[in-house]
Amino acid sequence: MKAGFRQSMAWLHTWSGLVVGWLLFAIFLTGTVSYFRPEISLWMRPELQQAVPGARATEVVIAEMQRRAPTAPSWIILMPSERNPVASVFWRDPTATPRGFRQAQLDPRTGGDLAARATSGGDFFYAFHFQLFGLPIPIARWIVSFCAMVMLVSIVSGIVTHRRIFADFFTFRPRKGQRSWLDGHAVLATLALPYHLMITYTGLVTLIALTMPWPILTNFEGNRAAYTAAVFGIDEAVPRAGVATPLTAIAPLVAEAKARWHGGEIGRVLVTNPGDSTATITFQQQDSDRVSVSRRTITFDGTTGAVIATREPDGAADATRGVMYGLHVGRFGGGVMRALFFLSALMGSAMVATGTILWAVKRRQKAGAGAGTRLVEILNVGAIAGLPAAMAVYLLANRLLPVEMAGRTAWEVYCFFIAWAVLLLHPMFRSHRCAWREQLWAGAALLVAVPVVNAVATPGSALPVTLPAGRWDIAGIDLACLAFALLLAGCARMVGRKAAAPRQRRGAAQTVAAE
Repeated sequence: MKAGFRQSMAWLHTWSGLVVGWLLFAIFLTGTVSYFRPEISLWMRPELQQAVPGARATEVVIAEMQRRAPTAPSWIILMPSERNPVASVFWRDPTATPRGFRQAQLDPRTGGDLAARATSGGDFFYAFHFQLFGLPIPIARWIVSFCAMVMLVSIVSGIVTHRRIFADFFTFRPRKGQRSWLDGHAVLATLALPYHLMITYTGLVTLIALTMPWPILTNFEGNRAAYTAAVFGIDEAVPRAGVATPLTAIAPLVAEAKARWHGGEIGRVLVTNPGDSTATITFQQQDSDRVSVSRRTITFDGTTGAVIATREPDGAADATRGVMYGLHVGRFGGGVMRALFFLSALMGSAMVATGTILWAVKRRQKAGAGAGTRLVEILNVGAIAGLPAAMAVYLLANRLLPVEMAGRTAWEVYCFFIAWAVLLLHPMFRSHRCAWREQLWAGAALLVAVPVVNAVATPGSALPVTLPAGRWDIAGIDLACLAFALLLAGCARMVGRKAAAPRQRRGAAQTVAAE
């Protein structure tokens, strides 16, 4: 019975991982780099890299919005932080196209405009990892949710299947073919096992309103708008009274909010009905100050400065949701914690990759190079080796496409998918080992090209400038590209050595036979 159960778990582990392995790898890898989404976005907007957050940023930005959009129904202000030095402002304008909103990037010290090239920045990777691209968002999120469920099943079944998983953690036998792949897969899975379980489960929780909507439908009688208002603290808009009244002084409100939050910084500001007697000013605390991302807010009367309302995590459900999501995105704990999450997520990506490769190796040994095995091998090369190369192309497009190009943001994304599509097709026309070797070398070359092209196109953000200045937020992107290039080059050399070994053995055998 035990043997049968374990064999069943082994079958479940193998096939569950294979069915969604390639998409799961893409989700994992794009999610991995998303831990440094603000840094990637800043690197891709070199025009903003000299901005510095000011101590009076909230006052300066609100004063600028009073001048710029005094009659707008509301202002949404994303305040600068250590990782994002600019203030992003949004306000409703019925004349604006296509969505009736206008936006701007403001210098937090002066309130002036900061013009930057159009780009999705790191937001593209972040959005791709949970809602893909080009599909209707609900469908994409359902697909990602299904992949996460399968991932959880695969992790649990892998633990059950591998009886000596923790004992074998200390065992790695290199250059042993299938045995080496299995050892590597087990080591990667075990080393960051708590992280893998956490990130998969919390990923499911973040989409629970989609996958398990029945409690919401029951408690809110099918009214999703009421649910959203309760969870996210969205109040109904109050109509303007038509009585012109200036906004109160902002500095005392900032001090009051920080005192209530024990020094916590302001992350977002919402001003409704500015310049009217019904104006309100709402501050939301930064997520980086705490694990939970449950919205902690304080709302002031915009004319008198009196506190109208405060919001803290409301109940166990709200607190649990906030902590689950906070753990998933990993904005807390500073750079060291993000680096640990990044490395753990990188091991998760490698775990998925080694699993799909191991399946192909075992299948070829048992059944030979059939059509199914060949298809898996093609997808392995294009998805695993091709994706990092396509991500490098995305970064290169940011520097090579004309700054004033129409539709520039979309074309950066198109360059990513065009490159990935080419790399998915390439293994069809090459032998398996050649395809691996060529794509790994191509990925390494493209990643090396990122800091080189960056230095030529934008000298102010080149490594010789950013490293002496201590700008690790910018230099880190170039250094990460070089580190990944070395990793891919090492893998390419390893594949090349393995390809050369059989040829040498065949040559030796032919020599002996001739003698």
